[in-house]
Amino acid sequence: MSRIAVIGAGPCGLAQLHAFEQARQDGIDVGEVVCFEKQSDWGGLWNYTWRTGVDAHGDPVHGSMYRYLWSNGPKECLEFSDYTFDEHFGGPIPSFPPREVLFDYIAGRAKKSNVRQFIRFDTAVREVTFDDAAQTFTLTVESWEAAESWEGTETTLSTEVFDHVIVATGHFSTPNVPEYPGFATFPGRILHSHDFRDAVEFAGKNLLILGSSYSAEDIALQSRKYGAASVTICYRNAPMGFGWPDGISEVPALSHVEGRTAHFCDGTSRDVDAIILCTGYQHNFPFLDPELRLVTPNNLYPGGLYKGVVWTANPKLLYLGMQDQFYTFNMFDAQAFVARDVVLGRLALPDADAMAADVDAWLAKYAAVDSVEGQIDFQTDYVRDLMALTDYPDFDLDLVRQHFVTWEHDKDESITGYRDKSFASPCTGTVGPTPHTTWWDELDDSLARFLRRG
Repeated sequence: MSRIAVIGAGPCGLAQLHAFEQARQDGIDVGEVVCFEKQSDWGGLWNYTWRTGVDAHGDPVHGSMYRYLWSNGPKECLEFSDYTFDEHFGGPIPSFPPREVLFDYIAGRAKKSNVRQFIRFDTAVREVTFDDAAQTFTLTVESWEAAESWEGTETTLSTEVFDHVIVATGHFSTPNVPEYPGFATFPGRILHSHDFRDAVEFAGKNLLILGSSYSAEDIALQSRKYGAASVTICYRNAPMGFGWPDGISEVPALSHVEGRTAHFCDGTSRDVDAIILCTGYQHNFPFLDPELRLVTPNNLYPGGLYKGVVWTANPKLLYLGMQDQFYTFNMFDAQAFVARDVVLGRLALPDADAMAADVDAWLAKYAAVDSVEGQIDFQTDYVRDLMALTDYPDFDLDLVRQHFVTWEHDKDESITGYRDKSFASPCTGTVGPTPHTTWWDELDDSLARFLRRG
């Protein structure tokens, strides 16, 4: 019997388990599938924890989720084509839900698919090696069981052999942390967005944020919304340029820090109480043998992955969700169905030269992209290519593509109001209702509050 290891039970890992379960329900022998999850519950980054630094077992905390996070894109753009929001919630809900609502949705399909039985929680993969002669992988895993006393946990270390390995750990958990002169003596708090948990912590504070992408944008808004006295966003290349509310501004790159005073490259300076580094994440797979590790910056098409999924150097190893993302959950689904069919032999792989040529063609296409709209079109084409390879249920990709473009324009029109817009489902056509409270005025992000009608 073929044995397949899935590493991680976040959105990518759950998509993979769902794909295998769909095949099993169709009467296909998928072999033995084992998913290893180092956290005590599924959901990956959506499994919110108050912890920062290290977890209960001394490992780096995986999650970067924070309280009051809301979807920063329309939910209709990530909807599962075979498990709609209408099905899960029993009717239409607004287009920009908070984290608790999205976690509930992710878990809902996983429960319906009954995939929890395949997951070993509180189990971390420590090492993955490949035996060329046997054509198998050996995984060294560490599992914890709660001890009966306050003293902690009991741990066991074991090895298991698998025919295929699917890496579904994501790439938003190992922070990229730059260093600037004066950081060592800054008297306030310096943290990466990975460790940001509650905007209320910075109420009344003057905050400096380094970065100019989604994390910087959202944490700046969250912090000001929940009471920060001021937020200064420091960009390295170009400002985001939104119509920020009073109290948020953008300045050029940080030069250095003296005491509490931040000095910028344009000669200006500001006194700040805390610094948040929204400086991105690294692809990091310390559990993989170096010869098996994907090495890539964060971009829309990592090299070395056929169809963005199959490790060309060893096609028995596959990766999910390694791209920078406009598309998320439904792209992970499309990737998972491709990975499943490759593993099961339902999707034949070309030879090494043909796989390399396909990767090169996508990289050349990506190199020609020169705008945000071009990036959206590129990833739309990528998802379309994936969906043509398997039986993953169709959804209206062209509508999703248009939603992304509209969303980008909505943000330019109102960075505090774009989450109040409504979009149509690419699966059911249902239009999300107007939220009962505008996002900027809504301080309660609970599922119960969001789903309240009227």
